Amino acid sequence: MANTTQTCPICNKSFPENETIPYIAISPKMRKFLLKKQPQIKENDHICHSCFEEARNQLFTHQVKKNQDDLTHLEKQVLQKLEARETISANPTEDDTKTTFGQKVSDKIASFGGSWAFILSFLTILIVWIFANSFLASKQRFDPYPFILLNLVLSCVAALQAPVIMMSQNRKEEKDRKRAENDYMVNLKSEIEIRTLNEKMDHLLRSQMHTLMDFQEAQLEILQRIGNKDK
Repeated sequence: MANTTQTCPICNKSFPENETIPYIAISPKMRKFLLKKQPQIKENDHICHSCFEEARNQLFTHQVKKNQDDLTHLEKQVLQKLEARETISANPTEDDTKTTFGQKVSDKIASFGGSWAFILSFLTILIVWIFANSFLASKQRFDPYPFILLNLVLSCVAALQAPVIMMSQNRKEEKDRKRAENDYMVNLKSEIEIRTLNEKMDHLLRSQMHTLMDFQEAQLEILQRIGNKDK
């Protein structure tokens, strides 16, 4: 069979038939969407691949907006990445933000303050402090019982250590939030790509069925011609 040309009713350009998609082979939802855009489309028309891809993206955007009128910032980013065909996933160990000197200090203090090294060293200082001010001579005691200076030092350490640890935890929570957002965007894009792949597979199956039907019709015509000649 010779490959004929078909005119796309959307862009009004002619394409070889193997570079077009039969309108009847498109999913019903897509046919309704195309018919709203171009009411002059007929059942025997063929749609070019570029117009089909553009309409498919428009249909998906329309469905997302219909399900949620106010798109979130993350969903807008996913749609933009899909249109630009850019990757979304990022290495969680890489951090583009520059760490300031204060943030580095807070991370070091928080790391040391939550370790056994800090607990044992601070416990050793407390024991030495209490022992020195309890068993040394009265003149050598710099903080006699009830250890008022020790209480002041402990209060200052607790007052300074708590906000420093909170600063470090806030930075870690911000990193975790960004990782969760990235995971959500990657999962959303994967879901969209899988849905698109399913639609393409459905279209491929419909197109193959349409091609097989054409071949069967051509074979029937050949058999009828052979039968007529034999008569």
